[in-house]
Amino acid sequence: MPAAKAQALFRGLMLVDADLNEDAAALERITLWALTLYSPIVAVDGADGIVMDTEGADHLQGGELPMVTRIANQFLSRKLTVRVAVADTWGAAHACARAISRDTVIVPIGETVRAVEKLPISLLRLPPKIIGDLRILGFHSIGELANTPRAPLNLRFGPEIGRRLDQMFGRIGEPIEPIRTAELIEVSRAFAEPIGAADTIDKYVGRLVVELIGKLQKHGLGVRRADLIVDKVDGTRQAIRAGTVKPARDVAWLTKLFRDRTQNIDPGYGIEKLTLVAIMAEPLEDAQKSSSLVEEEVRDVSPLIDIYGNRGHRVYRLAPLASDVPERSVQRIGAAADPVEVTWVHHWRRPVRLLVRPEVIEVIALMPDHPPVSVTWRGKRRKVKRADGPERIFGEWWQRHSEMEAVRDYFVIEDESGERLWVFRSGDGVDPETGSHQWFCHGIFA
Repeated sequence: MPAAKAQALFRGLMLVDADLNEDAAALERITLWALTLYSPIVAVDGADGIVMDTEGADHLQGGELPMVTRIANQFLSRKLTVRVAVADTWGAAHACARAISRDTVIVPIGETVRAVEKLPISLLRLPPKIIGDLRILGFHSIGELANTPRAPLNLRFGPEIGRRLDQMFGRIGEPIEPIRTAELIEVSRAFAEPIGAADTIDKYVGRLVVELIGKLQKHGLGVRRADLIVDKVDGTRQAIRAGTVKPARDVAWLTKLFRDRTQNIDPGYGIEKLTLVAIMAEPLEDAQKSSSLVEEEVRDVSPLIDIYGNRGHRVYRLAPLASDVPERSVQRIGAAADPVEVTWVHHWRRPVRLLVRPEVIEVIALMPDHPPVSVTWRGKRRKVKRADGPERIFGEWWQRHSEMEAVRDYFVIEDESGERLWVFRSGDGVDPETGSHQWFCHGIFA
């Protein structure tokens, strides 16, 4: 709306001139951040979007649905509003991401036509002049335009409309040119004659690794994440990503990480260029060899973690977190992260297994602070032989205002078969403001 009308509606409204250059720079920074996390092929898409080729990379995120959910959550955690769409083509994903009303959408394979046919023609990435003229002619949706004979359109508007439609429906390719900056270290090899044999690909990958390690060593860096970009004769690209939990400059190891996955490369009609890029690099000093007579044996599990990580598994460690609430006292950290100084300090024993979320149980117990006499959990009634407690844990009012008066009373109970459970009552057993007085099972002892 006009600025004068907006100021009339909202008294004291502050107006700030748009800075298109700064917006473009911010979008480029976000795109580079996405490049390190999600896919080897990422580029800026217009003035407000990012496009990623996630084929071959989605399995590292657990599949398409976990991937788009994770992308949306990570952007939201950084105060960025985002809409994520996955489709067969760049054009379809571009249109769906800007047309959907929800955060995420996944267009099934082969369903592109049905997904975009009712979308407005403004999402075809055509020049504004062509869009305006098409609307004057009565075209409003992509489906209407796609079902119109090409010859009259080409005669009046040129080949641009047909090209965009073919790109959207996957009839012609639209390679994504990955974003690159001067800070990224990369090496490449172009071939006069296309290559395709697996042994030949492995040979040149090994040579590229040697070149890349040489450049990293000059800068005092080690690679944490590297991408192999495969440019094919037909104009398409394929990418392979390999990562390490620690900065590395081991030629043999990095070569092995890539060669383990080069079998997934489909050379098609041939490969005309290979590019190896260090997407994430960190300072790495050469380790000084010990001068002692007896070498201490140091077991480094980083190679094993690298293998699992590059197969799509998420490898992590559990570490303590300063919180009295059990489910908040554990955090996930990197498998090779530095030790956390915080330790678990409890006067009461904790179960070896904490349930993902507390499960409701039926309990017979005297209020307010007597232990359970019997417990029914997962359809099985258990008679309590021994019990210890209560251990009172207070809510963390600084986390949520609703926990200002909340408490839990925990008990360790043992049934007639010797199984020990960790159960709690929500509330102090007297004041309903402190909790619902329902009982829950939260953990299992060894």
